[in-house]
Amino acid sequence: MLEDVLEQIPALRAYSRALCRNHAEAEDLVQETLLRAIEHAGGFTPGTNLRAWLFTIMRNRFYTNCRKAARERTGSEDCVSAQPRVQATQEWHMQFLEMRAALRDMPPHYREAIILVGALGESYLAAAAILGCDIGTIKSRVNRARNMLRKQLEPEI
Repeated sequence: MLEDVLEQIPALRAYSRALCRNHAEAEDLVQETLLRAIEHAGGFTPGTNLRAWLFTIMRNRFYTNCRKAARERTGSEDCVSAQPRVQATQEWHMQFLEMRAALRDMPPHYREAIILVGALGESYLAAAAILGCDIGTIKSRVNRARNMLRKQLEPEI
């Protein structure tokens, strides 16, 4: 009988996929069907249609699982699948617009310094060479620009 059951596994998989329409659930249904068949092997009458017997077990397990799922509703509020998979971009877009407006309103010498050091990643020394001033001046401008941005962008508590 074991050999006959093993021959039916491809047909059981195809039938379970038609029932479940979800690959993981279909595989679980096949496993449950085979487990039930082993548990109730004494209920099978030799010489009858093994395939029909296995399909009946599968169909009954499928309907039992459907009824159980309708009753349980496990973790619907805490379910990970209900959470968005991609974070909304609106908040980042609004923060970008606020940052751009804050930079636009900043005096040009502070804006140039913070963009060179903060956004482009230039060293203070390289920024000083680009802007043609001392390194201390760049450090001061970047610090003041950061403070201006912080004042403008952070909500007051």
